[in-house]
Amino acid sequence: MDPVRFISNPSTGKMGFALAEAAVDAGWTVDLVAGPVALQEPDGAILYPVVTAEEMYHQVDALFDACDVLIMTAAVSDFRPVQKFDRKQKKEEAGLTVELERTIDILKTVTERKVQQTVVGFAAETNDVEAYARKKLESKRLDWIVANQIGQPGAGFAADTNEVLLLGADGSFKKIGPASKSAIAIELIDLLAGYRAKQS
Repeated sequence: MDPVRFISNPSTGKMGFALAEAAVDAGWTVDLVAGPVALQEPDGAILYPVVTAEEMYHQVDALFDACDVLIMTAAVSDFRPVQKFDRKQKKEEAGLTVELERTIDILKTVTERKVQQTVVGFAAETNDVEAYARKKLESKRLDWIVANQIGQPGAGFAADTNEVLLLGADGSFKKIGPASKSAIAIELIDLLAGYRAKQS
């Protein structure tokens, strides 16, 4: 909203970085587009740091046509303030209402031109996890979606462990975890490698 205030969420990037590391270990060439995180860059990955949802869209858009697999774990903000101030707004002067507008839907936008890419989305939900994940899987033309329920102990944002549902466009369903995010990442990369091998 101004240089010191912003809209965010509790996502830490741990799952995305674990996937990047697992993919590098599997021999993949990895481009890692990441928002502001307090994590060590995985050795072997090419890091593209971004801050805003718009910056993330432009970077993903630039890399998409040449990629084989796109895995979107980032909890990208769905909204941004209509007006952004260049200087800090003093609380005595600032209004108490902030008008918001939707940010670009990165996944839906890039998958509209999907050709040979395998696209994996993530869905963090508070309820009706499978139903919402299936809707997102279909509406965004994904090949796979990884869904989890936030708010559970040892799962979701900031935790080192997770428990997820992997849903495929082919109707497949697999529960993974509870396990460390690193272990889940290794299993997901292994499954995706097998899926790609069958497609070629």
